[in-house]
Amino acid sequence: MGAHLADHPAPAILAEVQPASLPRKELVHHGRDFHWITEKICGIVEGPTPTWWWWCFGVAAFVASFTVAGLTYLVGTGVGVWGHANPVNWAWDIVNFVFWIGIGHAGTLISAILCLLRQKWRTSINRASEAMTIFAVACAAIFPVFHVGRIWMAWYLFPIPNSNYIWQNFRSPLEWDVFAVSTYGTVSVLFWYIGLIPDLGTLRDRFFTVGRIWRARIYGFFAMGWRGSNRHWSNYEMAYLILAGISTPLVLSVHTIVSFDFAVSLLPGWHTTIFPPYFVAGAIFSGFGMVMTLMLPLRAIFRLEDLITQYHIDNMCKITLATGTMVGYAYSIEFFIAWYGSNPYEGFAFINRAFGHYAWAYWIMVTCNVITPQFFWFKAVRQNTTLVWCLAIMVNVGMWFERFVIIVTSLARDFLPSSWGYYSPSVVEIFTFFGTFGVFSFLFLLFIRFVPIMPMSEVKAVTAAADPHGPHPH
Repeated sequence: MGAHLADHPAPAILAEVQPASLPRKELVHHGRDFHWITEKICGIVEGPTPTWWWWCFGVAAFVASFTVAGLTYLVGTGVGVWGHANPVNWAWDIVNFVFWIGIGHAGTLISAILCLLRQKWRTSINRASEAMTIFAVACAAIFPVFHVGRIWMAWYLFPIPNSNYIWQNFRSPLEWDVFAVSTYGTVSVLFWYIGLIPDLGTLRDRFFTVGRIWRARIYGFFAMGWRGSNRHWSNYEMAYLILAGISTPLVLSVHTIVSFDFAVSLLPGWHTTIFPPYFVAGAIFSGFGMVMTLMLPLRAIFRLEDLITQYHIDNMCKITLATGTMVGYAYSIEFFIAWYGSNPYEGFAFINRAFGHYAWAYWIMVTCNVITPQFFWFKAVRQNTTLVWCLAIMVNVGMWFERFVIIVTSLARDFLPSSWGYYSPSVVEIFTFFGTFGVFSFLFLLFIRFVPIMPMSEVKAVTAAADPHGPHPH
């Protein structure tokens, strides 16, 4: 074989070809070693509770009490305490449900799809994003469950044998929601927990070393006997990969099924085939907005600039820009289809959105969702973390208004002018929704206090020291 190759040397032109070697961005700055990463991330959990955390926790608990009070009053009085009335029988309850489900999409995207695509920049933000997903799904589940009115009968939503032989209507997209969201929540919890196990084992050992036995036992219980052996790592990586594969179609399926709540109806403004991809893009858009809203303050408070670098912020901004542009395209296509379809009811529905009684909400939506992300074209904007954080908040405001516009404007002006009305939320609705931000913040604060906010093993794997062919510090 060697003689054969010697008889046929490579063409001389190949010797002149020098493939470009593009430098890879550093995902951990200043050459931080494994020990520094462990101390930095574990130190957040092991150190004394900061004063600011207690203040934020108290405020979050107080705000969360609004939801508890609102739901208690609703159960004791009836769903009529919400502002629902003909023709708007769906309003803030479904708006908030779709909003919170959308918030959770970025976590699954970062964890599952970027994992399968081997995008290593996900490592510094994936755990907080996964936790955000779980807490957002918990907030979302509140609204459809309590919307049934008699909360003690909500178990009829599941196909459980019962003495009354009451079975669900499996042709209803609302029933599809039950299966989609419950599956999504279950897989998200498993994915998040599996990724936690190595770090829980590290915390167990560190607490045991310093004599904090009770905390060591608690973390040891959840670490499930993790010892970091070759067999443990092999099983861990296989389980993580399988869950990433299972989670990936959920990113597309969950919000697609949520969009079917509207798309399979005959109501003008809802009956459109663009809803599934439009809802998925919008969910990822709002999800990344929430990731930046949460992670940028944590980056500043805990001095994590070496782990959450400008490269991470750039990538999140670019994904927000791409999905925001998709959402803007969907808005324009809706108007085009309404005109092209020559359906007078459909045409009226969209003209009414832009210039009717709810025009104020429509233009807030367009401003926040279409114009705001366009600022991310500029590098100077992406490098200003304060400005990025403000724009991320506007993204979430715009996505809430998008769901409000889709649901309320389509119902308030239906086929019969005699049934037209104007919906205004009640105080109970406002307080219940406002309180869910307290519920979300309450859970997220507990997460950052007691759980490593980054997967230490994954962060270490993207450092220069983990590269067997790269330079190693002495």
